[in-house]
Amino acid sequence: MVAVYEKRTCTTCRKLAQLLAERGIDFDRVEYHVLGLTEDEVRSLVAKTGGSAADLLRMREPGAKELAAAGDEDAIVAAMAERPELLQRPIVVNGDRAVLARPIERALEIL
Repeated sequence: MVAVYEKRTCTTCRKLAQLLAERGIDFDRVEYHVLGLTEDEVRSLVAKTGGSAADLLRMREPGAKELAAAGDEDAIVAAMAERPELLQRPIVVNGDRAVLARPIERALEIL
């Protein structure tokens, strides 16, 4: 099953939902801003992307640039679990693979 980590008020997230609907792809919505994520869940997302936690930082958020500059994966993961707004969106998960869907067409790489 496909899962999309999103914030429903996010324009990019809404565009991704529309793209997936147009393609007939069913997906579960994970509103991580509401539900929050544990450090283990953040680590799992990062691992599925094959990148680093810094790759998923939302650089517009206060403190994100400093976290990225420090390069401490554990600190970044802990910060994302504490402050979900630091996690970039939307992230699409399909099994053991995930991708940051920016641009939204990147989601098609794992579907």
